[in-house]
Amino acid sequence: MPDSWQFSDGIDVSDASVNADATGPAGARSYDVVIAGAGLVGLALAPMLARAGLTVALVDRNPIAAAAPDPATWDMRVYAISPGSAAFLRAVGAWQALPCDRITAIESMHVEGDAGAALSFSAYEMGERALAWIVEERALRATLLPVVRAAGVDVHGGVSFEALSFLPEAGTLRLAGGASIAGRLIVGADGGQSWVRNAAGIVAEPRAYGQTAVVANFACELPHHGRALQWFRADGGVLAWLPLPGRRISIVWSAPEAQAAELQALAPAALADRVALAGGHALGTLECITAAGGFPLRFLRLPTSVALRLALVGDAAHGVHPLAGQGVNLGFGDAQALASVLADRGPVADPGAPILLDRYARRRAEPVLAMQAVTDGLARLFGPPSPWLRTLRNAGMSAVDRLPLIKRALAQPALR
Repeated sequence: MPDSWQFSDGIDVSDASVNADATGPAGARSYDVVIAGAGLVGLALAPMLARAGLTVALVDRNPIAAAAPDPATWDMRVYAISPGSAAFLRAVGAWQALPCDRITAIESMHVEGDAGAALSFSAYEMGERALAWIVEERALRATLLPVVRAAGVDVHGGVSFEALSFLPEAGTLRLAGGASIAGRLIVGADGGQSWVRNAAGIVAEPRAYGQTAVVANFACELPHHGRALQWFRADGGVLAWLPLPGRRISIVWSAPEAQAAELQALAPAALADRVALAGGHALGTLECITAAGGFPLRFLRLPTSVALRLALVGDAAHGVHPLAGQGVNLGFGDAQALASVLADRGPVADPGAPILLDRYARRRAEPVLAMQAVTDGLARLFGPPSPWLRTLRNAGMSAVDRLPLIKRALAQPALR
C-alpha cells in the first residue's frame, strides 16, 4: 500500500472535467458549487451536495491526501464527535467505514471546578450509547476521501488561490497560473484564517482568549473506562483528558500563553509528569506517545455567514473555545444544514439563490449562537481570579449536578 494517495496535486481547468459545465464567467470552468477548503467539513459536505444533483468541485491549497494507517502511531489531532455528527457522517457514508479499534466512546464525563465543585454526565442517564466518540483526524479523513471520489466530485489539491470575484450569476475563484473556476455558489470551508472569507469582504476581528490549546497523547497506567475528565483550573486554564483505545488518553490543555509555551518546550517525560500531576494522577503514571502541539484560541463571531453567491461553513463561519469540544461538530452541523437546504430546494434550481442562502443562515444562527454563548460564557466565568466569583461559579456547578433535568437540558445541544 502506498504511504498516501491523493487526487490531483494541481489543476488545469482547461482540461475537461466530466461533472463541470463547459463554460462559465470569463471562460472559467463552471460548477453548481465550488467548495474552497478540503478539511473534514468540506470533505463531508461535497458528496452530500453531489448526491443532491449538483455538480461540485472541491479545491484546496494543500494536496488532498490521506496517510496510510499506521497502527503503531496515534494522530495528535483528535475530535470528540457528537451523536448528531456521527449520524450525519453515517449518512455521508464515512462513519461506518471507520476502523472500530481506532474509536473510543465517551460513556461518562466528570468535570471539576477550581474550588472542589464537580459535575458528572453519563451516556446511560442521557439515553445515549455515548456522549461522544473520540476519533483521530487522519482516520476520519481517510474514510471521507473515498466517499468524495465515489460521489463524482471533482477534487483538486495543491493550488494557490489568487482572487475571488462575484457577478450576479456566479462567483469565480482565480488560481495561480491564471486558471479560474466558477460556481453558482462558492462555499468557504477553509478554516479559522479563511482566505475566502477575507476575500469576500466579510470581516470580523477574532478575540484572543490569551490561551493556547496544548494537545498530546499519552499511555496511562490505569484504565479510563471510557470516562473523560476535565478540570477548570485556578489560573483560568482548562485541562481535558479524553479516552483513546486501550490505556491511552488524548489531552487538550487550554493554558495561558506563557504556560503553554513552557509545556510545549518540556521533554516528553517531563510533560507526562506535569500532565499527570495537573490531573491528580487520576490514571496513574503517564507516558507521552506523541509530540505536543499548540493552537492559539480565539473567539470569532461574524456579522453574517452568507453573502452574494457565498456561504461559509465550519471554522470559516465561527470560532469557539474548545472546552466543550464542539468546534468540529458545529462545522458538521453547518454542512448538514446547507446540504439539506440545497437538497430540498424544490423549484429553485439555482443553489446560490438568496432565498436558499437566507434559509441556511437562519437555520444555523440559533445553534451557533447558543454554543458560542455557553463556551464563551464558561471561559469568561472561570477566567477571573475573583474570590467571590470563584465561590459563585463552583456553587452553581454543584447545584446543576443535583438537578438532572437542567443537566440534561445543558447536554442536549452538545449531543445534537
